[in-house]
Amino acid sequence: MSELPNCPECGCEYTYEDRDLYICPECAHEWSATATEEANQGPLFKDANGNILNNGDTVSLIKDLKIKGSASKVKAGTKVKNIRLVQGDHDIDCKIDGFGAMMLKSEFVRKV
Repeated sequence: MSELPNCPECGCEYTYEDRDLYICPECAHEWSATATEEANQGPLFKDANGNILNNGDTVSLIKDLKIKGSASKVKAGTKVKNIRLVQGDHDIDCKIDGFGAMMLKSEFVRKV
């Protein structure tokens, strides 16, 4: 029998498996086996709606963003293709058509 992980919410050791989900009988928290594996791999980057972002995703801006040192703005709804996730204050490294290389915060984008 394999060793099941403790509940990430309450730490209960009596978790059980139901198909591809782990369930805690004490707090009723449910999580997937893949989420447990991803948590061990490093930080997760989430967009404004809570969707998990990955390298190479396409995102859309949810608000107008000023460009530092310039009078122009990047408009809301602008699609950004092939993003790269990096650690730091601005966690998305990308290239926006018409503006060039730029770093964005994941809280101002949504996954397309």
